[in-house]
Amino acid sequence: MFLYLSKLLPLFIYPLGLACVLLVLAMLSLWWKRPGWTAGCIALALALLLLGGNGWVATRLTRSLEWQNLPPENLPTAEAIVVLGGATKPKIPPRPWVDVMESGDRILHGARLYQQGKAPLVIMSGGRIYWKGGGPPESSDMAELAMALGVPRSVILEDTTSLNTYENAVNVKAILEQQGINRVLLVTSAMHMPRSLKIFQKQGIEAIPAPTDFLVAQQDLEEVGNSLEAVLLNLLPDADRMQQTSRALKEYIGLVIYRLRGWL
Repeated sequence: MFLYLSKLLPLFIYPLGLACVLLVLAMLSLWWKRPGWTAGCIALALALLLLGGNGWVATRLTRSLEWQNLPPENLPTAEAIVVLGGATKPKIPPRPWVDVMESGDRILHGARLYQQGKAPLVIMSGGRIYWKGGGPPESSDMAELAMALGVPRSVILEDTTSLNTYENAVNVKAILEQQGINRVLLVTSAMHMPRSLKIFQKQGIEAIPAPTDFLVAQQDLEEVGNSLEAVLLNLLPDADRMQQTSRALKEYIGLVIYRLRGWL
């Protein structure tokens, strides 16, 4: 139940969902003949859509998470590389093979770190939620992609059942104990890293952040207000920026909820 509610309830807090709630309240206010309430709800809904899709808002929110764990020039070695799921879609027709999403950089980065000799083992962590499409465990899809990138099957271990970041950490901890190791390079999206790192460290794992999938680069910050064209485009709401804002809010909400549950 917690897993389902954790996916459902935040939808009403993100800009798009909250704007829809306000528009429903505006319609009810019309029926109740409360014009002041109607205008107020519509104005708040419009403000949420404009702010949520604003380039400056999306960029600053994203950077506030992504730049907490910037990768060093020389990443230290470890005993294993842990790659968190949430990066692929299963091979289900008409897909000819495993599909890679935006966060698929996680698998690419994990494979690259292995090829650089940063660790002798790679642990793929991720199951699949049956009511969100289902399919084989994501860890198996990630392992298949890693092997296509040159990582030997013999060095890949899998956590096939975890359905959220907390379960990632708990299940990986059990694998590490079986292997008699504890020092790992933690690979996940830069925006997801602050929450992931705290959860893994709470489990007593010596996790070294190895973030990837950065949505905000230094050049993005420099270009945001560089010209009149850029200013106008950043002022207008955009669906991609709305999604970026929602992802950042998801991480902040997750930090609060996970802390309340004692998971970090």
